[in-house]
Parts: sequence; structure tokens; C-alpha cells
Amino acid sequence: MKAVGYMTAGALDRDDALIDITLEKPKASGRDLLVRVHAVSVNPVDTKIRRNRPPEGDAPAILGWDAVGEVVEVGENVSMFKTGDIVWYAGAIDRSGTNAEYHLVDERIVGHAPKSATYAEAASLPLTALTAYEMLFDRLRIADPVPGAAPAVVIIGGSGGVGSIAIQLLRAKTDLTVIATASRPETQEWAQHLGAHHVIDHTKPLPQQVEALGLGQPGYVFSTTHTHQYIEQAAELISPQGRFGLIDEPDPLNVMPFKPKAVSIHWELMFTRSLFQTADISRQHDILNEIADLLDAGKIRSTATETLGKIDAATVKRAHAIIESNKAKGKLVLEGF
Repeated sequence: MKAVGYMTAGALDRDDALIDITLEKPKASGRDLLVRVHAVSVNPVDTKIRRNRPPEGDAPAILGWDAVGEVVEVGENVSMFKTGDIVWYAGAIDRSGTNAEYHLVDERIVGHAPKSATYAEAASLPLTALTAYEMLFDRLRIADPVPGAAPAVVIIGGSGGVGSIAIQLLRAKTDLTVIATASRPETQEWAQHLGAHHVIDHTKPLPQQVEALGLGQPGYVFSTTHTHQYIEQAAELISPQGRFGLIDEPDPLNVMPFKPKAVSIHWELMFTRSLFQTADISRQHDILNEIADLLDAGKIRSTATETLGKIDAATVKRAHAIIESNKAKGKLVLEGF
């Protein structure tokens, strides 16, 4: 089968940073599905792992986690799916990735793909939707009001992949006011188009902009990027006893500004449930099915902004370059081999 991977971790400016590879087609066993991959999307985690994680042994490392495809084989213990099902998922970070014609994935982290979306449109959502959903509803517990706080959420980085779906989930499932940050006219327009009630500029002081909205201090702040630059501002603008969530890896992370307000801090890693085989691992199956229902009902939309082409080394490399430029809007998708 065809695949895209690398033999040496490192920067993108090398001929062998990503290469086309031919591998044996895997076989399904246990609770695994064997999926024929139709479309994938590229996420910041792909670029981070390519730069920093060497392959194990002599085998190439295959990146990619988001996928939409057809189940072509099931393991002996599979109970949720059958061959022929069209599925979507974000995979597991400790297994080979989806930049391959055929891919093995545990059925418990897989959902039935939305019926109303194309493969490319659907491929934009699993990883970011799971990340946003888990942060908002499992970590920040936005259904549980913060006493005295404004019923509002600030999303730092509202135009990126996670921010784009977080805005939509908040609008589809809650009555909270959504305040997104974006700095360029096109990204500000994107955040507004997705449903943000207010869009503010993260290159300017955030507390003053939030205060000017006249809503009071928001109970929740969700930082999707460059968290180290916004800690003190978030601590100033958030309500006492508010909840702060982040998904990036700031170095350093000084949380002391949150102490006077007793702000709780929540870190979300979408891969935690699969990595540790948690007792509630199947929650990702349920979340993906709910996301598919929301999309089919027209309550959310795909965040795909560009289909770059076929799944091959040159196109994947181009996607990595766009993401590393920090100017991506929404999600980049690739379709077919």
C-alpha cells in the first residue's frame, strides 16, 4: 500500500523530510478496524512529531490522525461496525498514522461519518472537534455556571482548526456568549462567519477589549495557541473562580497570576483516552457520532478551507509548510491516493 512518512525527524527544508513509501497492507484483529482511507487533514501535531520524534527502529514513521474512510475488515472482537461502513476518527498518537491507503484503528475511538458531507469536508473535523468538545464539556464543564461570572467564553485563537469548531459547538449546544480572538481581517471575518458574537484582536490588550463589550468578566477562557503570551491578560479578564483551558505546550507556563482569583487550569489532550486506554475511551465514539448528527442537521459546518490535492509526500509537505507559517485558517485537507 502507498503511504507518506519519514525516516529521520527534523526540519521541513530537506528532500527527505517526507517521502512516499510502499508498505504491506495491515490486517485487523481484536477491536481494530481496517479502514481504506479516502481523505485526511493535517494538524499542528503532525508537524511537531515530524520535527521531534524519530521513527522506532528501521521502520518509517507514518504521520496523520484525522481520517475518513471505508471499513474493509474488522477484528474478531469488533461489535460497533461492519465492513462497508463509512467512518471518521482522529486515531491514536502511539500508533501508525492515517497518511496511508489502509489504516488500523480501535473501534472505540471511531464514529459513523456524517452523511451530508464529502470525504474532504468530513476529514477536517475529527481531531479538532474532539479536542474542542472534550475541553468545553469535559474539562471546563461549561454546562456548570461559574457563580457571578458573565455567561461567556473567550477563545484565544478563534480562527484556527480547534477555535473554528469550538465556536460552532458553543453556538449549537449552549447559550453562552462567544468572544473569539483573531488579528487579520480575513480571520476575523472567518470567526464571525462561524458564529462568534464578538471578535477581538489578540495583538492588542485583551482585558480592555473584553471590558468594552459590557458583559462583565467571562467565566471561561479557552487558549488554543501561544498561551504563554496571554496568561497575565487571561488572569485579568477572567472571573474569580473561572476556568481556564489550554491545549498547546507553552514554555514556560507561569500559572501564578491565576492564584488570587482561584482560577482552575485544565489541559486537554485529545489522545489521552486512547493513549491510556481509559475506562471511558468509548466516549470518543459517542462524541464523534454526536458531531456527525450536528453536521447532518446543519447546526455546524465543516472547517475545511482548502483541499490541497492527493495524499502524497509533496502535498503533505506543502500542508506542513502552511501550518508552520502560523497563517493557516480553518483546516487543510487531502483526498485520495
